[in-house]
Amino acid sequence: MVIKGLSFPVFINEFWTAQQRQANALHEVSYRACFKPQLPRFFIDFFTKKDDIIYDPFNGRGTTVIEAGLMQRRVIANDVNPISLILTTPRLNIPHFDEVQNRIDNILFKKGVKANLDLSMFYHRDTEHEIVSLKNYLKRRLITKKQDHIDRWIRMVATNRLTGHSKGFFSVYTLPPNQALLPERQEKINRDRKQKPEYRDVKRLIIRKSKALLKNIGEQDIKNLQNTSAKFLNEDAAQTKAILSGTVSLTVTSPPFLNVVQYATDNWLRCWFNDINVNEVAEKITMSKTVDEWSEKMQKVFDELYRITKKGGVVAFEVGEVRNASVMLEEAVIPMGLNSGFTCIGVMINQQNFTKTANIWGVGNNKSGTNTNRIVVFRKK
Repeated sequence: MVIKGLSFPVFINEFWTAQQRQANALHEVSYRACFKPQLPRFFIDFFTKKDDIIYDPFNGRGTTVIEAGLMQRRVIANDVNPISLILTTPRLNIPHFDEVQNRIDNILFKKGVKANLDLSMFYHRDTEHEIVSLKNYLKRRLITKKQDHIDRWIRMVATNRLTGHSKGFFSVYTLPPNQALLPERQEKINRDRKQKPEYRDVKRLIIRKSKALLKNIGEQDIKNLQNTSAKFLNEDAAQTKAILSGTVSLTVTSPPFLNVVQYATDNWLRCWFNDINVNEVAEKITMSKTVDEWSEKMQKVFDELYRITKKGGVVAFEVGEVRNASVMLEEAVIPMGLNSGFTCIGVMINQQNFTKTANIWGVGNNKSGTNTNRIVVFRKK
């Protein structure tokens, strides 16, 4: 690959697949535009050792840091979207299943309590009462400083179960499970499908999902995750003063891309449940309409990554083929890394079987049954 007169190697292979060391069920938390755990595991295994610091400046659902914790690395997670940390922190301090069961059994659900907005297109009225009761319980626990790791786990699971396309979610059928459609769009789906919200047992579904997430977690996994010395930040990725210079061994991340994913809009219902101002979140999240605008913002992130990366440390920056493969972001990303002082090791293209997630990136080869991860790899000398 030649960019601005400079040549960079491109490595094309199936470096990992979904079948290589089956991913831990703990990762199965819905979040839009997330990569598979095998991706960060490849880089963590190849470039780091036990107790090294692994970082993700755009944490999302926490795939990088959860996998790093399972592999006995220390972790730092950052995301300007507070929902990201709500979904991540409980999975690094995991309660035992019987603790979750006992806590759920003892939460009082009040009949007749309603949301402060119309959610009738998503939920049966009795389900809504249960969701609002749980929301109020979690708020009280937070305000009174009684919230513990069990409450945080329940909050995470409930946030994950708010909407989806199966009976495992609180809502009537909706698409997709990792975002919430706007009410008017859901009303149209209900009309088209001739459906109306059925009662869903909130406690039972939280227990069911908890059991699924914990199904292959052992005591050693719990200890590994608790011993990650985890640091969680809710900052602009270009301004992470809480991270000491020259301390991060490996960054594995996938940034927000060119308005492809409307994070705040997708999370409006999750924000409501967690008493987060969705408009404030929207103002902070990087959304760019052009490559030049996106590059200007990402350059500042690369400057910050260079500051916090130790000598010999690596940054694996996953990019997507966007706008029907007409935009190849590695062509913009490589100059950014070089500008900040990194050396570009090359571009890794992992070819794999087609997955539904690739649809949102406009991957051009989906029709032939494959899609790709494209990762630009940098090292700090």
